[in-house]
Amino acid sequence: MLNDDIHRPAQAGENERRDTQKRGNRFLGRVVACNGSHATIAAVAAQGETELTELWSVGRLISISVGSNRVVALAYSMETATQDWAEGEDTRFQIEVELLGEVRVDADGTEQFSTGISRYPYLGAIAHRIRAADLVRIYDPGRKETCVIGKLSQDESIDAAIHIPSMLSKHFAIVGSTGVGKSTAVSLLLHRAIEADPKLRVLILDPHNEFAAAFPDHAVVIDTDTLDLPFWLMRLEEFAEVVFRGRPAIPEELDILRDLIPEAKRAFRGSDSSLTRRTSEKSSVTADTPVPYRMADLLALIDDRIGRLEGRTEKPALRSIKMRVISAINDPRYHFMFSNNTINDTIMETIAHIFRIPGGDRPISTFQLSGIPSEVVNSVASILCRMAFELALWSNGAIHMLVVCEEAHRYVPADRELGFVPTVQAISRIAKEGRKYGVSLGVITQRPGELDQTILSQCSTLFAMRLSNDRDQEIIKSAIPNSSISTTSFLSSIGNGEAIAFGEAIAVPMRMKFSHVESKYLPKARGIADKGMEGTSDTVDLRTIVSRMRSVSGPDISAFQQSYLSAEASYTSPPAAAAAPAMGADFPPANDQEIEDWRREIRSERQINAPAQPEQEALTPYRPDMLPGRAQTAEASAPQARTIWRDRPATPAAPASDVPSRPNPFVKREGSFRESLLKKPLSSLYDKD
Repeated sequence: MLNDDIHRPAQAGENERRDTQKRGNRFLGRVVACNGSHATIAAVAAQGETELTELWSVGRLISISVGSNRVVALAYSMETATQDWAEGEDTRFQIEVELLGEVRVDADGTEQFSTGISRYPYLGAIAHRIRAADLVRIYDPGRKETCVIGKLSQDESIDAAIHIPSMLSKHFAIVGSTGVGKSTAVSLLLHRAIEADPKLRVLILDPHNEFAAAFPDHAVVIDTDTLDLPFWLMRLEEFAEVVFRGRPAIPEELDILRDLIPEAKRAFRGSDSSLTRRTSEKSSVTADTPVPYRMADLLALIDDRIGRLEGRTEKPALRSIKMRVISAINDPRYHFMFSNNTINDTIMETIAHIFRIPGGDRPISTFQLSGIPSEVVNSVASILCRMAFELALWSNGAIHMLVVCEEAHRYVPADRELGFVPTVQAISRIAKEGRKYGVSLGVITQRPGELDQTILSQCSTLFAMRLSNDRDQEIIKSAIPNSSISTTSFLSSIGNGEAIAFGEAIAVPMRMKFSHVESKYLPKARGIADKGMEGTSDTVDLRTIVSRMRSVSGPDISAFQQSYLSAEASYTSPPAAAAAPAMGADFPPANDQEIEDWRREIRSERQINAPAQPEQEALTPYRPDMLPGRAQTAEASAPQARTIWRDRPATPAAPASDVPSRPNPFVKREGSFRESLLKKPLSSLYDKD
């Protein structure tokens, strides 16, 4: 939506020019002090009335007439002369204002706003309520490709507009405490950006999995289940972050990787001998070159060094790095890096999928980081930011890329000892050099005080929402030009959805309120479908939760278990079998063929697991003479024992049935049916016919 479609025309305030000095119309007061950037205005509330004082409030703009021009000022402080209010009498008060610019009248009668001031207010200059037409001129960037993102807080009939190319040509930042609407503002700005620039490609580093729901029609969701991020795309420092689990790397082991990774890469590229590989292509392939290699080759090279006679001192380091690599490969949380699909050279497919090239009608990629282990999140962020810059660099500016970093203080903290150096370098390179090659940076954070100030200083457009921390407020004040410092005096009290916007994309710092965003475009945690609302603590499946915590995806045999239990019930009690279809369509009872297959499985398992015993005609009851050394004693007491067994009531015999007895397969015991099921592949549980 362009600015010209909504903004009120400049003629809207022409009828406000009459009777400027008549009290009660537009006349407010007179200038009594001025120092070049600030001015003091004295005003009178006649008979203690508040009709005129209602026009004064912190954050509102006023005009000061200086000849044919009108100086624009922002009120930021006010007080009465006596610190009291007189009822029924005149009350004098003073207002402190900050000079922002002036509306100039050219020789041909046209009016335009300029941030510079050609003539400063003189003592006694009249201060009056600003015209609506002047507000339009002040906040209109005056350029094409201007988009409306909200309304002015001072006058909701006037649009708040920004110049999208200016915002994206450099970088922008959105700061604010949690819950003030940062994510909603990001959704609104990105929707406006892709409308203004269809060639724009956006990569969102989403640590909370909330932006997938904000772009249902324009984004693809990338997570560890849908992406294979090859380990060979990492540089040595990034790979060391994975192998050493976020801890500082041991120099001796890092040197081993630096020597052997290029050898493994050359082994993947050809089948030449090891001697040839060591003497050729020494300068073309390094540990940082994004060339595929196999972990099997790397481990083989490590074993080869361990088996050599020389270099005994480095064998402990070799064994240690070997165990670290094997541990990382076998960790199921790192499956997206070390899966079978990452062995092949898939760099083109990976780049096309992540960075949406060509992208079609989905130019936004939301990379969900919540499923990635915390110790390797920095490595993944480093890879993505570095590849985004190199993609724009080597395409000679043909690809316009925007990288949005949610919770940016995690990746580029103010304390360099807390951050991951490659990630800081990758993001800093985008911030410092990205605009030359067409890659922009969007920074979103709730703690600007913990963000690297070099990154924040490179953001030419800033949207400051409510901040309650004094340190964060000071950081924002230091980023605003000197002529607009008083604009941030009310940062701690603005409402949700409001922001103070300033920078390259905005003509004058303005207090504005973001437009309402439809519910279907609101960011939501847990992705597009809020599955947390489908169940309660009484219906949640803890097995699924524990499996996700362990990052183990075993065979799902829950449906098979339900079917088997249904068949068990129908087998033991025929009336229950008649009511079995009422259990629902999710777990239908087993048919005759499945029951017969399971019966054969049970028989075979019973024959396999049962110990070999001689056949007996009948089970002999226990007698004391069975114990060794008790023959005479047992013989003496035999008549009594026979009497006891004779007087014991007989146990009723089980009804004859042609169906063998079936043990519960889900009771854990040695050689149980459940264990045999879990050991078998899932395909063997179903009828292949």
